[in-house]
Amino acid sequence: MPEPTETTTTGDVLHPAGRAAAGPRPSGFWVVGAVLVLLMLSSSVPSALYVLYQQRWGLSPGVVTVVFAVYAVTVLAGLLLFGSLSDTLGRRPVLGAGLVLAIVSMGLFAGAGGLGLLLAARAVQGLAVGLATGAMGAALLELSPRSRPALGAQVNSAGPTVGIGLGGLGAGLLVQYAPAPTVLSYLLLVVAFAVTLVGVVRMGESAPGAGGRMRVAPRRIRVPPAVRRRFAVLVLTIVAVWTVGGFYLSLGPHLALSLLHTTNYLAGGATVALLAGCATAAQLLLGRTAPLRTAVIGLLGLLAGLALVLLALGLGSAPVFLVATAVLGSGWGAAFLGSFRALSTLAEPEHRGELTAAVYVFAYLAMSVPAVLAGLLTDIHGLQRTSVGFMAAVAAVCALALFTTLRLAARTRAEGSTL
Repeated sequence: MPEPTETTTTGDVLHPAGRAAAGPRPSGFWVVGAVLVLLMLSSSVPSALYVLYQQRWGLSPGVVTVVFAVYAVTVLAGLLLFGSLSDTLGRRPVLGAGLVLAIVSMGLFAGAGGLGLLLAARAVQGLAVGLATGAMGAALLELSPRSRPALGAQVNSAGPTVGIGLGGLGAGLLVQYAPAPTVLSYLLLVVAFAVTLVGVVRMGESAPGAGGRMRVAPRRIRVPPAVRRRFAVLVLTIVAVWTVGGFYLSLGPHLALSLLHTTNYLAGGATVALLAGCATAAQLLLGRTAPLRTAVIGLLGLLAGLALVLLALGLGSAPVFLVATAVLGSGWGAAFLGSFRALSTLAEPEHRGELTAAVYVFAYLAMSVPAVLAGLLTDIHGLQRTSVGFMAAVAAVCALALFTTLRLAARTRAEGSTL
């Protein structure tokens, strides 16, 4: 989905005591990094298989987007209900529970013979990701090598898009060239999750308050009054970014196969990988650029990418579509990185969890609701006509976000802020 890329870095507060409590630092850090990449990888595998599911089970594009939306909604539920659980229980038990749920979801996917189990698998998978996200983000910050203290934030930022890209490409390869791809893809992930689960059990605990009782404390959805205006400006970019992400992860492979005039399933997975790979590259390249400037660069990239997608649809050109996807991915990664970094500075530490929860709500609603609407419209008007209207609407949101962000940047400079 693709997931929001840097949201995990601010959901939990980094405590100095956490560093002292950490076990073997290098191994624990990389174990958590592997969990992050694997969870995001597994979330994008179904995207590459949706076309195959449609053909085998006679599913409409509208139904496919509902399956995708179930994942987004359950991730959000897991985040809001269990996002702070690792502060009391500890990072290890929460990560372990998330991995167990991920293994269960892979089993449901492998055994799915129709829509019912597919929906159940997506729901359990979303809950696993939502449960583990806060613990992963905090653990990566707490276990960052002392020689490279920024590495935790970098892995938090790039890990999800790396996982999404690898998942799309790997699943595409398996669907095209391996036997029983709707089973094999998930069995391989069961093995990978089992290995990382062993690593999590063996790693040192880094949470300073670990060992407490289980307490589910839903995060409040609240934006502090003092920052609501700036929040409203920046959240427009969040909405635009994840509307594009939701569309590509649900209907993108189908659109790619249509424009490329091919039945090679690898093309669909490669489209997701191209989008996510370019997003990762942009985030790494712009990691030290000022947040608002990064957001503006990303929005310009999104607008250019959307214009190229519309051109590709008008011409029916596969090469233009691939270039458009690369440009769109670069804008996607930069726009989200910049807007979230800017949003994360708006609230004081004691209100940061509330603000982050509000960002999650907008991100996952933008990821799911427009994608479902696009899927339902595709059933009525066809994929190409719906894609044209969808991209044009998102471009309008991007243009509004760019205008308001530029005004915010000008006002910030006038105030002497470094945002």
